[in-house]
Amino acid sequence: MTAPPDDCLARNEWICGEYLSTRRHILLDAVGQHLQLTAISVLIGLAVALPLAVVARRWGWAAGPVLAVTTVLYTIPSLAMFSLLLPVYGLSATLVVAGLVLYSLTLLVRNILAGLRAVPEETRQAARGMGYGPIRLLLTVELPLALPAAMAGLRIATVSAVSLVTVGAIVGFGGLGNLIYAGMNTYFKAQVLTASVLCVVIAIVADLLLLFVQRLITPWTRAVRG
Repeated sequence: MTAPPDDCLARNEWICGEYLSTRRHILLDAVGQHLQLTAISVLIGLAVALPLAVVARRWGWAAGPVLAVTTVLYTIPSLAMFSLLLPVYGLSATLVVAGLVLYSLTLLVRNILAGLRAVPEETRQAARGMGYGPIRLLLTVELPLALPAAMAGLRIATVSAVSLVTVGAIVGFGGLGNLIYAGMNTYFKAQVLTASVLCVVIAIVADLLLLFVQRLITPWTRAVRG
């Protein structure tokens, strides 16, 4: 009778410390790519969503088209989205970033716009009475008061991006998704579980960090709750 293998890799176990020690560099590279793709996508999405939300707030007629377009983009399945962008960006990391940016717009635009709309009109009138122009009003009054809603959207968009990055494995740029995809094809249990757990950890840590930043930059919300 053949004796069972004496290490968890040979036995193909789900939980395997040997996998962590022998594939450390592979895991670190995958985590690095995952974080990079997520951060770049969310930051670009925020840079695009902010002016769109401001335009939708300033000119009411623009709100409908802006929200409609971003909502339609969010309903496109991820595989279809990447396929549609493939002729433009090819098999590249830019393809994944572009798809994630488009997905983030719905969450970011809606929340930023909701925050801007929630600013009391009397506050705007008071600022105008003190000589605030449109840009100064936006930067020093409206956007600060819209921060809680905007940060809520940013948190959701970031967690969603962490999840959607894994789909980029179909073009070879999926961060931890590459390991999950390869592990599922070969039924490499430790790799699938480890990469999946790391995705969850990244999402939780990112959400907690953004929550901390939100509380740090909006101290008045704590005072109101208190």
